[in-house]
Amino acid sequence: MRLSIIIPCYNESRTIGDLLNLVKGVDLGEVEKEIIVVDDGSTDGTRDILRQLPTDKQVRVLFHEQNRGKGAAMRTGIQAAGGDIVLVQDADLEYDPADYPALLAPFSAGMQVVYGSRLKHRNKIAGVHYLLGAMTLTLITNLLYGTHITDEPTGYKLFKADVIKSLNLVYDGFEFCPEVTAKVSRRGYQICEVPISYNPRSVSAGKKIGWKDFFIHVYVLFKYRFFPEEKCAG
Repeated sequence: MRLSIIIPCYNESRTIGDLLNLVKGVDLGEVEKEIIVVDDGSTDGTRDILRQLPTDKQVRVLFHEQNRGKGAAMRTGIQAAGGDIVLVQDADLEYDPADYPALLAPFSAGMQVVYGSRLKHRNKIAGVHYLLGAMTLTLITNLLYGTHITDEPTGYKLFKADVIKSLNLVYDGFEFCPEVTAKVSRRGYQICEVPISYNPRSVSAGKKIGWKDFFIHVYVLFKYRFFPEEKCAG
């Protein structure tokens, strides 16, 4: 089995080096790792750090000349991925790569979509408003799609490669998360959840998602529930 770890990265000079060391250091036994970093037009020195990385057969770095958003970076990474399973890894240190073995385990039992749940573990979420936002989005998802998940906006989302490559993803920003959730749910894939650890950061420390993204997230969930995908091109 080969795991493609896609890291969309924008202005993460403070964390990208440590994150890559953690990802490379995870022991997955016989599972081969392919690490694809997609720099999404960083302007804070992240690109220089990535260009100066020592040669490593595990790591590929792709560059967007302009900032296009997480969804666009993920599409670039997915297109380049050659693994059997695709894992989304944020470039900050909120999510711990030590959880990879637990996240991969359900695939051996035949699962095709796995989410890491922060709320199945006693984690601290970055502020009450973020917790309420996550819980509300999860409730809306469950009501609209008949799912039974606990953490829809989690950053850890894993897919069999053929599943994620077939979804015809179109959104460029943080809408990536509700778009993939909506599309796999509409196609009947069960989402398996695994408890994960979580170390939230504040806006002052670089957290980028905000309340505007919450409302866009809700819009995308409703859009793909009530309109056929072929009529939802953007």
